[in-house]
Amino acid sequence: MTREIIIYPDKRLKLISEEVTQFDESLHNLLDDMYDTMVSKNGVGLAAIQVGVPKRVLVINIPIKDEDQGRDQPRENTLEIINPVFEERHGSTVFQEGCLSVPSVYEDVDRFEFVKISYQDRHGNRHEIENDDFLAIVIQHEIDHLDGKVFIEKLSFIKRKKFEKEWKKSGKIK
Repeated sequence: MTREIIIYPDKRLKLISEEVTQFDESLHNLLDDMYDTMVSKNGVGLAAIQVGVPKRVLVINIPIKDEDQGRDQPRENTLEIINPVFEERHGSTVFQEGCLSVPSVYEDVDRFEFVKISYQDRHGNRHEIENDDFLAIVIQHEIDHLDGKVFIEKLSFIKRKKFEKEWKKSGKIK
């Protein structure tokens, strides 16, 4: 089932998500709904807070090829990441990011080039993953959501003011 995505500047996006302690059917339903929602919007990642659930849960499905983004991605390529913790971060890179909660906006964002995280899966099993490619960018972007941050907050003061002015003009900020 798809869920409604919260759009910036909704204050719920500022909430800091809580650790998951119950790995039950409710969590599994949330993960399934998040996958359906992400795919229906042609996203590559989605944090639970973006669908109004302040839990440390995110899903990521990186396209195999750029043109494969969206509905045709195999479900088995999806990472379900619960209670992520950064173990290592280093290097620096700039990547143009977008966000399902800030539709039609794309900006260059400074990120760590390499990340290593530990996390749990839908059954509570512990895992680690490390990456220095697009997945590293998406992991950082989605964990920011869990910490109450949206990518536009990483923009320079001038770019942020320009964004706010254009966003307001578009009618998305009252």
